Amino acid sequence: MFHEAIDLKFLRGTRLKVTFSDGSIHEYDMASMFDKYPQFKALTDRQLFISGKLYRYGIVWNDELDIETETIYEDGKEIGVKKDVYHGASAHAVMEARCNADITQKQLAELTGIDQSDISKIERGVANPSVSTLERIAEAVGGKLKISIEM
Repeated sequence: MFHEAIDLKFLRGTRLKVTFSDGSIHEYDMASMFDKYPQFKALTDRQLFISGKLYRYGIVWNDELDIETETIYEDGKEIGVKKDVYHGASAHAVMEARCNADITQKQLAELTGIDQSDISKIERGVANPSVSTLERIAEAVGGKLKISIEM
């Protein structure tokens, strides 16, 4: 399973703070990569370091410097949980279910009657799908919708 990152903050030195779609917040120090991958030492240049761009499953600085968010999730230190990640959690769940069903957004749109652009918005976490929309998506991928409140 891949963990989708939804927010990135650059901290002091070469430390990153990454929020994931499941709500967990992880801190990771890029200095931990310096011995194994000396090219990462370039990130001690603050301007280069803060120029990194977050993509759903990675952070990219340039053609030679990038890291998968999965590494940050697995090897970083969990420092908290964001409570208001509903959009991100549903986005991740929809995308994961669609990928597990091995269908494209276009195919999911055809199966559900939901416009492909709306499915894209749901998967990017910029739309707030209704329960009935999520039920249609779950049914289309052969799953069941499960909503829970954790305390």
